[in-house]
Amino acid sequence: MKTKGALIWEFNQPWTIEEIEIGDPVKDEVKIQMEASGMCHSDHHLVTGDIPMAGFPVLGGHEGAGVVTEVGPGVEGLEPGDHVVLSFIPSCGACPSCQAGLRNLCDLGAMLLQGTAVSDNTHRIHSADGTPVIPMTLLGTFSPYMVVHKSSVVKIDPSIPFEVACLVGCGVTTGYGSAVRSADVRPGDDVVIAGIGGVGMGALQGALNAGARNIFAIDPVEWKRDQALKFGATHAYPDIFSAMAGVAEVTQGRMSAKTIITTGELHGEEIDNYLNITAKGGTCVVTAVANMAKSDVTLNLSMLTLLQKNLQGTIFGGGNPHHDIPQLLSMYKAGRLNLDDMVTRQYKLEQINDGYKDMLEGRNIRGVIRYTDADR
Repeated sequence: MKTKGALIWEFNQPWTIEEIEIGDPVKDEVKIQMEASGMCHSDHHLVTGDIPMAGFPVLGGHEGAGVVTEVGPGVEGLEPGDHVVLSFIPSCGACPSCQAGLRNLCDLGAMLLQGTAVSDNTHRIHSADGTPVIPMTLLGTFSPYMVVHKSSVVKIDPSIPFEVACLVGCGVTTGYGSAVRSADVRPGDDVVIAGIGGVGMGALQGALNAGARNIFAIDPVEWKRDQALKFGATHAYPDIFSAMAGVAEVTQGRMSAKTIITTGELHGEEIDNYLNITAKGGTCVVTAVANMAKSDVTLNLSMLTLLQKNLQGTIFGGGNPHHDIPQLLSMYKAGRLNLDDMVTRQYKLEQINDGYKDMLEGRNIRGVIRYTDADR
């Protein structure tokens, strides 16, 4: 079918809304009418080249929610009319990683940046002139319709609004899990969260629900620091250096038991500062994305050893998307997770460049593209 989507054709160029053609579902695939898509910083990494795809053009978007309209052969547990969230990493449940309990590291994830479908290794999306299009993480939620492998589709409670449901397809689940799983925040822990966007606010709420004593938020944007305090942070600082002094004062020099890095972009020279704000025996979780082509890191290895600190990477919050996504939405419904206030602004697909400008200038916790009948 013909529809439209937000594409980029080269680095550091704006998104363009163009006609695309998507295929029909084959075995193990599902067609979805998209209702909402979160505007995650990771899609901006496609523009800058920090996340290299297999080529151009690229269809953006990996954080979305919608309604199933058609299922292919072999799909069980999903049917037309079901409300779903897209998991930005597929989770098949059968590969060695999934069997080992690492469903966020499903072996199907090896194909995410290649652009060919899990089901048959073909390019399923094409531009108006027939050029193969590479969808972000094999999804492409910056389009009113998509066809995707069943391992990326998670059925949800139909009473959840789409504009908040889409947030758990990536940002909230990643941030929340970074706190409660990867950092293993315990009651009474002091926690630093660096970067207060969609992922950072998810981490903040995870730390709060896990019983953190003090939550120190770091962000250069004053409005975001104010939002962090409203969401439950106890202290807020504009940069790592002012935070070091503040954390040292509050903790009597013991520093932060857990540090979670959720900045929009991570630079290797910053790692040592984040470890310096972390207590001896503490854990620093790296959730933020760095340029894949860069490998230089500033790190005092002696202090890493002598103070027995942990430097922990994480993807998708270290959890199981097919379990975590419905669970987090049930917490939202019970009033234990504030997703409504994370949606700062809603945009039409044609306003995508305005939305990313707002994100880069610090005006959004999360911007959301909301599709309407006019997009069909």
